Amino acid sequence: MVLNRRGLSRGSKSLQNKSSAIDSTTNNTLTPQTNILILNSNYDETELLSNLCSTAGFAYPASDVTRAIAHLEDTDIHVLVVDQALANYMLLKGLFKALTCVIITGDNLVRLEQIANEWPESRYTDYVISPYRKENHKDFFRALHMAIDHSKLKLELQNLRQVTELSEAEMRDAFVQIKELKSFINESVVSELEKRLAIEAKYKGFLKEKQKIYEILKRLYLANDVTKLLDISRDIKELVKAQSISLYILDENETLGKFLKPLVWDNHILSHPEIAKHTVLIDSPDFAAYTAVHGRVIRATEFTYEKGFSKRYREQLAFPLKCILSVPIKHDTEVIGVLEVYNKASKTNGEKSLFTLEDQEILQKISEHISIAITKLNLIQYDPLTGLLRPDPFIEKVILKLKSETKRQQEDVSYAMVMGDVDWFKNYNDRNGHEAGNDLLRALAEVLKSSIREEDLLCRYGGEEFLFFMSNISSREEALVITERIRKNVEKYYFEFQEFQPRNNLTMSFGITNFTKARFKSLDIIDKNEIKKIANEADLAMSEAKGKRIEGKRPPEGKETVPTKNRICVYYRRSPDDTKVKDVIMPYKEIYAQERRKHQRVFTSTILIYKINGVPFVSKTINLSLSGAKISTEKPLNRDDVFDIILLLGNKACQCDALVVYSERESGNLPFYHSGLRFGALTFNERKVLEDYFAALSTRTPATSQ
Repeated sequence: MVLNRRGLSRGSKSLQNKSSAIDSTTNNTLTPQTNILILNSNYDETELLSNLCSTAGFAYPASDVTRAIAHLEDTDIHVLVVDQALANYMLLKGLFKALTCVIITGDNLVRLEQIANEWPESRYTDYVISPYRKENHKDFFRALHMAIDHSKLKLELQNLRQVTELSEAEMRDAFVQIKELKSFINESVVSELEKRLAIEAKYKGFLKEKQKIYEILKRLYLANDVTKLLDISRDIKELVKAQSISLYILDENETLGKFLKPLVWDNHILSHPEIAKHTVLIDSPDFAAYTAVHGRVIRATEFTYEKGFSKRYREQLAFPLKCILSVPIKHDTEVIGVLEVYNKASKTNGEKSLFTLEDQEILQKISEHISIAITKLNLIQYDPLTGLLRPDPFIEKVILKLKSETKRQQEDVSYAMVMGDVDWFKNYNDRNGHEAGNDLLRALAEVLKSSIREEDLLCRYGGEEFLFFMSNISSREEALVITERIRKNVEKYYFEFQEFQPRNNLTMSFGITNFTKARFKSLDIIDKNEIKKIANEADLAMSEAKGKRIEGKRPPEGKETVPTKNRICVYYRRSPDDTKVKDVIMPYKEIYAQERRKHQRVFTSTILIYKINGVPFVSKTINLSLSGAKISTEKPLNRDDVFDIILLLGNKACQCDALVVYSERESGNLPFYHSGLRFGALTFNERKVLEDYFAALSTRTPATSQ
């Protein structure tokens, strides 16, 4: 595409020529034919690849470089699909234009990666296993379409650069010539010229907007961490002239089910505690939830009768909501997130502005590229703040590793699970702010990643907690040595503001639990619940290392426990031979690991009614949380029984089902039992009743100590 750069030497006729050139340029940017060159010496594989590529464009087969050059003489190649045997960069150097993207195929992933790394970083290069089998077709199609999209983006950039060659000097020349023309042409001609000039100025404004979009897309493609991705939200907000913006990704866990996790809320990149505050349940009456469930755009202005105008929009935004534009972020046809903007900037005359169809189209287009960036960074698998694995994918990888290694029948296989927690993290956050806390967790993640072995797994388990899984551990001592190395690396590393910590340094405490394959009677019992039990053991050991009082463990009489922190403790399922071993946790009842809950407990005594075989019994709670309760009963309950319960919470009742986790006599000869209950899935309304009850308790004036 060539842009006409000649000046306005013949008045209106030149303007007309220039307008025609611009129209011609615009038409040339329509979607071009996609040309795919298949460079492969294997006839059968070439035929298979040609059939697969024909669904996305025109395929040109070539068995050697000479035949490939023949195609290049009269065809612009957008994607090169090349066999690893012919993919040597020095052999193909200089043959292909910059817009050509490369996909290398073969049957050895390690070799494919080595060949891909030989190509320069400026060249888009990907590699996939040769799609001999049908199950590999999906990976090949994904790589092919991403390469085509990248090539088109490069072509669009090339066209955009040519269009923007219209310089400011040429515009000034046009104005000068128009002024000269006004002296001898009539008023109607001047009016016509001014109209044309206005059109051209409008077109130039369009080019500037297009340049902004291009810059956003460019930054999306170059974003190599989550922080850079989330920073782009401010540019998107300014592009559509919105007052505020939010970005969510779809997540799921056992407690909440599916929900929208906000990474950006009301212009702010959120830290871990803030994310929980602004989480959106997928079945709640909410604009973002509706967009995620139905995959449809919402563009609303009147909220009086809108069910989606939930409490969080009314109370948590920093301003009254006047209009909203909510757009789904999709990966193929599946919704993986939501992009929202609020309140269009008012016009210069003070008239109210609303989001337009053009704004909607811009956000929809950008959301497609955000989806690619999210997929590239794999935010579904990785924690957006630290880049480490999230708990669920971490547990899945541990299960796969255990099942794979257990099948090998190696008798001496041993493992370790390690829980680490930042010492006095609340003190750090309170003094330096949540943003500094986020920076600390990012830096800490890098230290931990560089401290573990290549075969180990690491995840951010929640807040400031990190979970490690170590395989091929020869002994408990080896797990201690590796963990001690990690502890020392953290202790020696300088973190900003660490001098204001209680001991003028930032440290971590760790808990270890060791186990072998003998723990699992069969592969079938290696599941998520079993891994969480192991993690709970490491958590108990970590609590001991931090000097916390663990339920069921009391300090010796006459001695007070001092929270030393910055140490390592080991969990023992049985008493160690040497009871004087330092930093160990003696055996705890299994109920304490089972009773651990994800939510904070509230120590409150309220009526709980439960039915066994249709007969109602009345009890009282000892403590209560969003996931379970501890109650007092006159008789023991059968473990793993499920029955209906009714909780009386002030002037409201909450009804659900509950699972008996344990039932033990309290102590001594007291004639009653303490039983742990785990609630089943709560509905939105049931959860709301519990949350309101806890909120009411927190506002009460505490009683005077007796």
